[in-house]
Amino acid sequence: PADTMLWQDVFPGTTADAGIADGQEFEVAGTTLVALHTPGHSPGSTCFHVESLGTVFSGDTLFHGGPGATGRSHSSFETIIDSIRERLLTLPASTVVNTGHGDATTIGAEAPSLDEWIKRGH
Repeated sequence: PADTMLWQDVFPGTTADAGIADGQEFEVAGTTLVALHTPGHSPGSTCFHVESLGTVFSGDTLFHGGPGATGRSHSSFETIIDSIRERLLTLPASTVVNTGHGDATTIGAEAPSLDEWIKRGH
């Protein structure tokens, strides 16, 4: 798959210790994180929702002010928009979005801008 190809580009001659499946739960320091597959920035992009903390770690999928970059050959603007719409904007509006870069935001602060992002194409 494409996400394996990206791994090989970064870590040639190695394999990942394990894959992460959509919906898979991880416990870290007594806190449960749920993997949300959010392709678009890359085929294997994954966010981690921590319902008990009202938080999602969005990596490069969603930032304060819009979606992550999709200008690479393995990226897709349409796919990242679908991921944000279907996987992230369905979370409670009060959910804090801790991004991969820059300031945190909330689902409620970002949701009204979806149509604007689609119109601008990034």
